[in-house]
Amino acid sequence: MAITKIPAAGFTGNNFRNIIINGDMSIAQRGTSATGLTAGTENYNTVDRWQTGIFTTSAVFTQTQSTDVPSGQGFAKSLKMDCTTADASLASAVQMFLRYKIEGQNLQYLNYANANAKSLTLSFWVKSNKTGTYIAEILRSGRTINKSYTIDSASTWEKKTITFEGDTGGSAISNNNSAGFSILFFLGNGSNMTSGTLQTSWGTYTDANRAVGQVNLADSTSNEWFITGVQLEAGTTASDFEFLPYDVNYLRCARYCWRPMYEYSAVKYLHSQGGYKDANYVAFHVVPPVPMRTTPSVTEIGNVDIWSQNGFYTGWTWGFIMGIHSGAEWYVSANKTSHGIADANMPYAVINTQANGWLEYNAEL
Repeated sequence: MAITKIPAAGFTGNNFRNIIINGDMSIAQRGTSATGLTAGTENYNTVDRWQTGIFTTSAVFTQTQSTDVPSGQGFAKSLKMDCTTADASLASAVQMFLRYKIEGQNLQYLNYANANAKSLTLSFWVKSNKTGTYIAEILRSGRTINKSYTIDSASTWEKKTITFEGDTGGSAISNNNSAGFSILFFLGNGSNMTSGTLQTSWGTYTDANRAVGQVNLADSTSNEWFITGVQLEAGTTASDFEFLPYDVNYLRCARYCWRPMYEYSAVKYLHSQGGYKDANYVAFHVVPPVPMRTTPSVTEIGNVDIWSQNGFYTGWTWGFIMGIHSGAEWYVSANKTSHGIADANMPYAVINTQANGWLEYNAEL
């Protein structure tokens, strides 16, 4: 009897044809809301893999992982930018954008800097009360291509499709784990980026040509902008969005950011049992669910303590990683002068948090 293999839900045709990870905005390890985003902000705030950039403006935004999504399309989450403090008259150097960076080793098949460079098609769902022209950009190695899309109907989900021709000029994309190029969605820009002619074909990076015609999402505190279903694929047509199972999407995000948390009753346990120590530090062996892109930084979010047989130990300084092996395992050190954990209790020590808290490992581009 012939056996027919049934693909996992969401996998169709050419699996992983979407270059964008977490384009459905379903993973948000850092949290579902970030307030007070203003000038000087260039961070990953909520939804995994999506970086916010805001420069030289008094405007302030709140970013959330929202449940407002296009009806009947299969999406459960979107990313929302909500203007909470307006800047109706933008200074010349203002930049406001949402950015996605892609590893160069994942882009080699596009054959950039070659006569056979492949076109890319970007598709996404977008919604805003602020109608008008918006700009999407691919930026790489001193070269850009910029295309416009229009939000036609206020506060209505609309699907947009933009095709970017392949870049036959410039230099080849480096075949490594650094950024090969970025996708930017502009939200508002000053005259330094709007005074020229929109660069709709590949060319040398020229600020004045990057965001010509872009509306100012920050001109009113009534303004908000939502996006989901972002897909970037080789070719000149957009296919249906490639939904991936949650665990697959999560593991792909964990290559860049990982907040391990395992909950046991009211207490959360992180990582594994304790390892080495001296009088001033304790080291824990850490194995991430997937190899991270590069040696990660470690940041304590909230309160992270250590538990052993005879109680909790607080007041640690986290941040030293040693014994890194290709981003696949390492030791994280908790430092505290005369911590007091006895040798007899060490095999049972685990990294623990009594309140909301995590150790965040960050290997973002």
